[in-house]
Amino acid sequence: MSQPIYLTDTYARESAAKVVSITPEGGIVLDRALFYPTGGGQPGDSGWLSWDRQRMPIATTVKGQDGSVILVPAEPAVIPQAGTHVTLALDWDRRHRHMRVHSLLHLLSVVVPFPVVGGQISATHGRIDFDLADAPEDRDAIEDALLSYIGQDLPITDHWITQEELQAAPDLVKTLSVAPPATAAEVRLVQIGEDDAWIDLQPCGGTHVARTGEIGAIRLGKIEKKGRDTRRIYVHLDS
Repeated sequence: MSQPIYLTDTYARESAAKVVSITPEGGIVLDRALFYPTGGGQPGDSGWLSWDRQRMPIATTVKGQDGSVILVPAEPAVIPQAGTHVTLALDWDRRHRHMRVHSLLHLLSVVVPFPVVGGQISATHGRIDFDLADAPEDRDAIEDALLSYIGQDLPITDHWITQEELQAAPDLVKTLSVAPPATAAEVRLVQIGEDDAWIDLQPCGGTHVARTGEIGAIRLGKIEKKGRDTRRIYVHLDS
């Protein structure tokens, strides 16, 4: 299993690594995972892989059935073989925008306190599908609450709990469509706010900014009906 730098050091932009294997499809597995693999509505990271004066663009990153993190080359090219020492360089601007949107969606789940049935992140906007029959009446109140939390510059941290601790606190799970992995010995929790006054605490395997102020300028987007009991709410980065 690759060492997940994307979780232990979210702000790391470069890393040395070694090629562990090549998949039958031409994907590259390394011993260190700087790039976040597609999952939980967050796109896989892109960037560049360098070795022996060669530089390969990476289009995206996915997770294999065995849990390995696989880099997907952007175009057919010579691939570094197992044992090759390489350098990873993350497309930081794209990743950082994903982090800002992901943290913004967690705030949205606080402001609109209904179960989540789906979500998606991009570099410009994100959306959450809520188990909600009627559309919220006051759009301005939602946007104002989001801006208030961003303006408070609250810390965003993570820690790990056991499956037993999670089962003892089922209210932590907001997302109905995707449950935390039951096979993992521990589950990662992402917290917004101080330990004695947090506003959000939920299982999450994605990348986030360190403080809500880093989300920056935002605006509330469309609110759509996606089914009898589902409302989709969009939020956008404004810079």
